[in-house]
Amino acid sequence: MNSFAQNALNQYQTNKNSSIAFASPHELILRLMNGALERTAQAKGAIQQQNQQEKAELISKAISIIAGLSACLDHSQPGDLSKNLEDLYDYMSVQLVNANVDNDVEKLDEVSRLLSEIRSAWVQIDPEKADKAG
Repeated sequence: MNSFAQNALNQYQTNKNSSIAFASPHELILRLMNGALERTAQAKGAIQQQNQQEKAELISKAISIIAGLSACLDHSQPGDLSKNLEDLYDYMSVQLVNANVDNDVEKLDEVSRLLSEIRSAWVQIDPEKADKAG
């Protein structure tokens, strides 16, 4: 596992999900997506509560997790999927930075929507096939 992916897992990992060491690659990606969605939702709550420090920390964690997702992309596969996902992850990271600067929950909602769409597609993939391909 590369350092970006490991850092992303560290941002996501909590005491209640210590089973990460035993998860399949497919499950790890799913957990990263869940973690980014959770941090984004928590950041939205922090903005609504006007808690600037917590908002900044949560958005930073979400950005780290998304960077980890991007680092896990397999660019050796044919087609444009990995490049398109990389561009989308970059866009989400920029939107998160802008949401942090502007206290903009709409940007957080956009990131959540985009990431939820990717997650929905990911859960449709057969984990055994995904793990063998990765």
